[in-house]
Amino acid sequence: MSPEQLESEIRDLFDQDTPDRRRARAAVAGLLTALDRGDVRAARRGDEGWEAVSWVKQGILLAFRVGHTQNFRPWIPGTNEAFAGSDFSFADRDTLPLRRLDGPSENVRIVPGGSSVRAGVHLGSGVVVMPPAYINVGARVGDGSMIDSHALVGSCAQVGDRVHLSAGAQLGGVLEPIGLRPVIVEDDAMIGANCGIFEGTLVGEGAVLAPGVQLTGSTAVHDLVRDEIYRASSETPLTIPPGAVVVPGSRPASGKVGRLSGIQLYVPVIVKYRDAKTDAATALEDALR
Repeated sequence: MSPEQLESEIRDLFDQDTPDRRRARAAVAGLLTALDRGDVRAARRGDEGWEAVSWVKQGILLAFRVGHTQNFRPWIPGTNEAFAGSDFSFADRDTLPLRRLDGPSENVRIVPGGSSVRAGVHLGSGVVVMPPAYINVGARVGDGSMIDSHALVGSCAQVGDRVHLSAGAQLGGVLEPIGLRPVIVEDDAMIGANCGIFEGTLVGEGAVLAPGVQLTGSTAVHDLVRDEIYRASSETPLTIPPGAVVVPGSRPASGKVGRLSGIQLYVPVIVKYRDAKTDAATALEDALR
């Protein structure tokens, strides 16, 4: 089934109160395969920037509706069951198993130690996943990217090429509302340890986030270089400009009690921008000095 046919089928089934189970499960299986291969994705760059691909998210939600919870058993090579098999036992919707991987042919490394990659995840060539990490359905990880230990790539989150997602970093996932854009991390970004990126935040190409930076829909990011403050709006999620180097900072709390107590509030701060001659590690080291 072509992506266009798959889109039409999923939209039709999603709008039905009681879709035909066999037909819906076949459409879900086709969608997960297309996501695995990178033929479709949960978000794409349009004329006005990144946007959610609503029918893909509808298909993932449909998987929950038409699946049933079962105990998964270890997969036996050579079997062709559409929704069966894993490398270890667990219980989940039978329409959403773990992704079957062929490391040599896909040029992907899943280092042993407890990582899980759900079906419906695209892993580009050269991706390395360190244990334990979790990559949820609908996510996409581009060529040459590293997902380090204890990192999370949430539902439908999009990670570009040559991104380093450091240990403990979290990219929030989103399935509903259908039209809500997922977290986007563009090519060549470096996400430091224990960073949190949520609520559709866009991290621009080549940006560097120092360890501990937290970005949400309510975060205000202060740009000391351009003398600007970046916030999300009702139409646009928070956006970190390309090449920005962001570090954790603080500002005085407002109000009498805050002033008298000397309370400081967390605020992420852009302290510099990378140039063509500066790699991510060097840019971060210089910014933190």
